[in-house]
Amino acid sequence: MKKNIVTALVVFFILAGGITAYFYWQHIQSKPESKIVSVPPPALPPAAQQETVQIIAAPSVEPTLPKLAESDKFILSALAGLINNETLLSLFNTRQIIHNIVATIDNLPRKRMPTSVMPLKKVKESFITTGPEDEKVISPKNAARYAQYMKIAEVIDIQKLVELYVRLYPLFQEAYTELGYPKKYFNDRLLFVLDHLLATPDAADPIKLVRPSVFYQYADPDLEARSAGQKTLLRIGNKNRSTIKAKLREIKQQVMLHVHEKKVDSTK
Repeated sequence: MKKNIVTALVVFFILAGGITAYFYWQHIQSKPESKIVSVPPPALPPAAQQETVQIIAAPSVEPTLPKLAESDKFILSALAGLINNETLLSLFNTRQIIHNIVATIDNLPRKRMPTSVMPLKKVKESFITTGPEDEKVISPKNAARYAQYMKIAEVIDIQKLVELYVRLYPLFQEAYTELGYPKKYFNDRLLFVLDHLLATPDAADPIKLVRPSVFYQYADPDLEARSAGQKTLLRIGNKNRSTIKAKLREIKQQVMLHVHEKKVDSTK
């Protein structure tokens, strides 16, 4: 791989699979997810139960890719050989990288996100608050904890990032199938998650906190009820959130240049 492709690969891990993962609430506890009971719509005849999916267009020449189970060595060898940055390389959890990216993206819209599938290591510094105990807010200094990762996000070439995603897409789809979605398309899930993260409200800093027990929670019930991914974007501060949202919009725009719609029978 060329150096610019490997750089794109690094930031793909950070933006699409890890940027919210290692910002995840280590010190703020979400409320238990409430059970929502809904009335299912009337069943349609099998022939009418179709859905439109966004399919990544197959390249004219199929790329040579490693097997999914062997892709870690392929990716990490390229990173180690072409990027002379031990600090950057040390950010990665080095096993099941693509599987962890896929699992993390799939979990971002949910209430909780298992730390066992994080593609990147969490930020070492502790979550920073300020103010008296009954008026705690997220400290402005907390945003600086993510400076190393934000710098990478700010300089990434999104076009090359998405071109790499398209090249590696068969491996992402295979990992998504293994995750338990044999009839679904990972690209559909990625686009859904991008829209979900972009819908994160731009709450004004500083964000107020409460601590009813051991862990901090958002004082605003609406913010506390948000998904793990949206809570994370709230946590990192307005400036960082604005930067990440801009990158996510660019990612979506570029991904859409490589997709075509397809009708599939959802009853099969």
